[in-house]
Amino acid sequence: MDKTKFYTNRKNIVLLATLCCILWGSAYPSIKIGYSLFNVNDVGSKLVFAGYRFALAGILVLLLEIIIKKKAFIFSKKQFAQITLLGSTQTALQYIFFYIGMSYTTGVRGSIINGTGTFVSIILAHFIYKNDKLNFNKIIGCVIGFLGVIIINLNGQSLGGTSFTFKGEGLVMIAAIIFAASSIYGKRITQTQEPSLVTGLQLFIGGAILRILGWLLGGSLKGFTITSTALLIYMALLSSVAFVTWTQLLKYNKVGIISVFNFLVPVFGTLLSSIFLGENIFDIKIFIALILVCYGIFLVYRVKK
Repeated sequence: MDKTKFYTNRKNIVLLATLCCILWGSAYPSIKIGYSLFNVNDVGSKLVFAGYRFALAGILVLLLEIIIKKKAFIFSKKQFAQITLLGSTQTALQYIFFYIGMSYTTGVRGSIINGTGTFVSIILAHFIYKNDKLNFNKIIGCVIGFLGVIIINLNGQSLGGTSFTFKGEGLVMIAAIIFAASSIYGKRITQTQEPSLVTGLQLFIGGAILRILGWLLGGSLKGFTITSTALLIYMALLSSVAFVTWTQLLKYNKVGIISVFNFLVPVFGTLLSSIFLGENIFDIKIFIALILVCYGIFLVYRVKK
């Protein structure tokens, strides 16, 4: 199979990018359920929980690569250093900043600010890649998609809170910037390395960092049962599949075209949370947000004749 043709086919891009967003969206209710099953309350235990999830995801990806390729993988010192930097930022540092920031702001404001990461990716791509410049469609599409993110998070409320604070909204914004920048860095290093191997190793390294930091903060993970273990394995699988697929898409396509699909994550997160957490699924704001986000993606994705 020609990977380039497969990952640049327009229908495949839409299907695969949407699948990634559905999987990441399912992480919202999964995390909440996981906290309950493992009795996770303190910061340290939350980091340990995230560490188990990402480290296991990395192991699954690497094992699959070994089984398929039937050979061990070898990295040069430079390549290993690049992947370590990617795992330290995209998986570990981004999660730490996001979690701390969300502890000092409302869920509504945090989700909306985190959505700005899509803008950051597209703006950075404009200055880094000559063939990925901003245009009218991209700008309008991003604005419309962002409106959908706002609607899905307002929940009939105001933005809440008093004013912008660095330890709250500031850290969430830093997390969004870190994820956007590291995604572009990941695209760069996968041009000379196999994306699946890069993804697997960076997930494992990032997960290991989170686990160690969580243990240093006194965290632990207890309450392993068939149900809780199955949930943890699912979360590892969703991370491995989504990150590997997303990395492949970024390697073969423009950052601006792929990044705009990120607006779908909070929409699917809200929809799936409604289903699995027993909340009201028949909420008009979900469908309005989905329409706006999809139209925004259409505008960014449309090729002018």
